[in-house]
This record gives sequence, structure tokens and C-alpha cells, in this order.
Amino acid sequence: MDDRVRQERDSLGPVSVPAGALWGAQTQRSLRNFAISDERMPAELIHALARIKQACALVNAEMKVLDTGKASAIAEAAGAIASGLHDEQFPLSVWQTGSGTQTNMNMNEVISNLVSRQNGEPLGSHLPVHPNDHVNRSQSTNDVFPAAIHVAAALRLQQALLPELDALIGGLNDKVQAWSDIVKIGRTHLQDAVPLRLADEVSAWRDQLGQARRSLADCLPELQQLPLGGTAVGTGLNAPAGFAAAVSIELGGLVDLPLAPAPNLFAVMAGHDALHQAMAQLRRLALALLRMANDIRLLACGPRAGLGELLLPANEPGSSIMPGKVNPTQCEALAMVCTQVIGLDAAVAAAASGGHLQMNVYKPLIGFNLLKAITLLTDACHCFRLNLVEGMEPDRARITALVESSLMLVTALTPAIGYSKASAIAQQAHREGLSLRQAALASGHLDGETFDRLVDPVAMATPER
Repeated sequence: MDDRVRQERDSLGPVSVPAGALWGAQTQRSLRNFAISDERMPAELIHALARIKQACALVNAEMKVLDTGKASAIAEAAGAIASGLHDEQFPLSVWQTGSGTQTNMNMNEVISNLVSRQNGEPLGSHLPVHPNDHVNRSQSTNDVFPAAIHVAAALRLQQALLPELDALIGGLNDKVQAWSDIVKIGRTHLQDAVPLRLADEVSAWRDQLGQARRSLADCLPELQQLPLGGTAVGTGLNAPAGFAAAVSIELGGLVDLPLAPAPNLFAVMAGHDALHQAMAQLRRLALALLRMANDIRLLACGPRAGLGELLLPANEPGSSIMPGKVNPTQCEALAMVCTQVIGLDAAVAAAASGGHLQMNVYKPLIGFNLLKAITLLTDACHCFRLNLVEGMEPDRARITALVESSLMLVTALTPAIGYSKASAIAQQAHREGLSLRQAALASGHLDGETFDRLVDPVAMATPER
């Protein structure tokens, strides 16, 4: 390893920085002071923050508060960072100051040093652009860092999670269409109930996910309202008039989102309701996915001593000791992801309440958890669709056998003979090991022709609505 260092200075004095690093003194202090865990700021957040620096520089030049040459150099360096060319220069822990100041300064220092290197100046010289005076012009961490979370989350939802969720919903819909002729026994309280179509059971998963998808999409307009231009506390001190609107338009063009200033910059900086709302809708999606995963592994349990109605793809051996065992591993992975997202949401809910006076001091946690949840759910939906849903098939013979042996078909007799007599028939059939038809005929309450007409599982599963 190269142990060489260079000396840089900030407002607190000199700091030794690795000679080849593009970051500076404040980043180095943060590395030393917040050596907590190995969780780093997400790349998506870093890239969004770089786009904000790019947009701010261009607007500052338009508004004559920054030299055009400096602005162009800043914008070029920021664009390179946003493209992922310098990800290794952003090493800071999530667990730092609650405003995200060190990450904002990490960005400012790297941009400054990229421009210095481009112009043949020494790293750390702050020539020709200064991290604070030029890169951070018209900004504060308090408005740009939460804005970066807004932009990163909106982009990941729009470009990754929502399309993947659409694909999963489409895969479930394919099963609904293919399985519309299969009648199976329903279950309530995990006990036998009246029949329904397998397609109806799957449609519940499909449409619950569809509702969660719509709720997530509904979060986008509020995520696209930014605190940029509020600077330190929401007043816009040290930013030129009209900066908030202009930078939102410029940034929107760079990231292809319809961005706008938040109606009340004080509100969106002190409280992060849009971010918390998005996280809450991710939890809603997680709950819907978790229910589906649990349903599927119940319906597939067996293969001989369980329900065994669904046949899942055999993706890998399931046991190190039991030969031939195959487990519902995709259901288990999805369930763990969903449980993790529920926990991430609980942390964000607590963090969102931490807005004291003019600023929330849990910003890194909120951004990290929100983006982590989006990534987890995107990847899990993708794997679940490819490795389970697309290859999942019904065991038609098993489903038919369970329907034919179910005692709850007796429900169809209730309108004709009453609840009490129908109940006695079901209890006798279960007690004596009879079929429902045998017990019904033995009761003398109806003949075989009437029983066959009333107890029709297909008709029971598709009554006129």
C-alpha cells in the first residue's frame, strides 16, 4: 500500500490525507471520527448528489454568482462522478453527522480536486475552485442532502422497483389466465372451507401487489418536490432569488424527472414526510409479498405429507442430510427480505420524528434505509418471478382429490335442509369415515339426485355475483 500523505487544512487545522485520494481534510476527519460499521453511503445517493452539484453550478453561472469557467469545470467533474467514474472516492460511513454534512463535503472536496487535477494544480490546493466557496455556492448540506435522497429514491422507484413489480404482477396474471378452470378447496383458519378457483386465489396476490404498486407510484409526485434553495434553515440565505425554481428545472432535465421546489421549504427540511411515506408504502408492498410467499409455501408443502397443491421449481438441493429434499427457498428468501424491510421502516418512522426545530438529524439513516429497501425488494421480486412464479404449476390430481374429499362442500346443502341438518351430515361423515354423499343419503334428508345437483364444486366456486 502507498503510505504517502499530503497535508491539507480545514477550519480546525491541518489533516494528513492519503496522497492519491481525491477527498480532502473534512472527509479524512470523518473517516477517523466515524469508523462505525462497514455500511457506506449508497452509490445511488452519491450519484444523485453529484447531479445536484452539476445543476447548482450551471444555475449559479446563469445567475451570475459563479464564474462561467469555474461553473463548467464543476459541472464536468460532477457529471463524471454521477456516471460512476469515481465511486471509490466516497468512503464515508452512513453513521456520521445526522445532516450528512461530511458526505456533502466529501462531494465538494472530490469535485474541487478533480478540477485541480484537470488544471495541473496540486491536490488539496482548492485551485481553481474551492469546495465551499464555489462547489457549495448557493447551497447547504441541509437542503442538498435530503434533495439527493428524494432524487435517488424517485429514480430507483421509477427505473427499478416499479418495472420489476410490473413484471411480477404480469407473471401472476399469466397464472390467473392459465388456471381459470381449476377448482380447489378454500381454507379459512387453515381449515377446509368452500371451493374457489385457483385463479381467484392467485388473483388476490396479483391485485394486492397491484394496489401496493399504485400506492408506491402515488409517492413519486411528493418525492419530486425538493428542498433545494432553502440553504441552511429554509429561508434561502446566500442563494440568489429564483434559485430554487431554476435549479429544480435544471436538475430535472439532468435526471429526467419532473422536479419542482417544495411548496414550503421549511416543512420539507425540518420533516421528511415524503421520504417516510415512501418507506411506509415499501412496507405495504413487503407485507403483500410476505403474505403471498407464505401462502405459496403452505400450498406447496409436502410433497406427500402436506397440502401439495402447487409444484415449485426444484432450484437446488434442500438438505445436507436428507437426500432428494427440495425446499421453497425463494419463498424463504422473499420472506426474509420482507421482514427486513418492515424493520427498516420502523427505523425510518422513528427517524422521521427526529426533526427538531428547523432540521431533521437522521438524514443518513433515512436515505440508507429507504434506498436499501428499494434495492432489496427490487432484487427479491426479480428472483422470485424468475425462479419460482414462472415455473410454478398446479398438481391437478391432488387438487381434485382434496376437493372431492372435503366436508365443507356441505355448505351447498344449507339453503335446502338448513344449517343444523347440514352440520350433522358433515360431522357424521367425519366421525364415521364416510364420504359426504354417503352421510347425506344416510341422513334421509335428501336423495342422491338432489345431492348431486346441489353439491357441484364448480358451481360453488363460481356463483352468480
